[in-house]
Amino acid sequence: MSVATDTGIEARVHPSPNHGERAPGMHIDMVVLHYTGMRSGEEALQRLCDPRAEVSAHYLVHEDGTVLQCVPEARRAWHAGRSSWKGQSDINSRSIGVEIVNPGHEFGYCPFPVAQIDAVIALVDDICRRHNIQPWRVLGHSDVAPDRKEDPGELFPWDKLSDAGIGLYVKPFPIQSGLFMQEGDHGQPVEAIQSMLGVFGYDLDVTGAFDGQTRKVVTAFQRHFRPERVDGVVDRSTVETLNALLRKLPSLSE
Repeated sequence: MSVATDTGIEARVHPSPNHGERAPGMHIDMVVLHYTGMRSGEEALQRLCDPRAEVSAHYLVHEDGTVLQCVPEARRAWHAGRSSWKGQSDINSRSIGVEIVNPGHEFGYCPFPVAQIDAVIALVDDICRRHNIQPWRVLGHSDVAPDRKEDPGELFPWDKLSDAGIGLYVKPFPIQSGLFMQEGDHGQPVEAIQSMLGVFGYDLDVTGAFDGQTRKVVTAFQRHFRPERVDGVVDRSTVETLNALLRKLPSLSE
């Protein structure tokens, strides 16, 4: 007799021991998407289920679209690590983590197969509907941990998810010539972009100094929302794309 999964889509259980209680008072209001960043899906699955690794995710999606549930949704999986979004630091206690099999930047980053993305869309749509998760709370690991992570990366088709009503997305403003801001710059324009990124959700101090952390956050933003050029330099395309996204938020308090 097969064990039932939490999701309404086709999936099977492959249990991991790596989970714990969610923090008291926390409810699920986020989905965080990852790539596995390992040489194969089987290698990734073994790690997610190895108690010595102390990592896990609620779901794993293979290249062929096979979906495995490793941790019950009611439990706190160990997928986001040190992370933050809109001032909230215990992302694991308030999120569902989805690992997507892909070798990642270290082992030959490549486009995600259609069958895999179709499965991710079906899974995340089901999660969001059941937990009433808003589109702007579907994020990448690099969004909540920009100083440490790159996944799911610039090849992940956020536009395809948006077409299915998942995630906050706008068509990126076209890249044009000219430098706007980069690491080492100081002043009010830097303060303004830091403030905008912070309002959007990124963990970034407003100092007016374009430092290394600012570059990492800008890079993470570009990787998700303006993937054509990921260089950590704030150009007009980056600013206008961020402006358009901020206008789509229902309110600054969400």
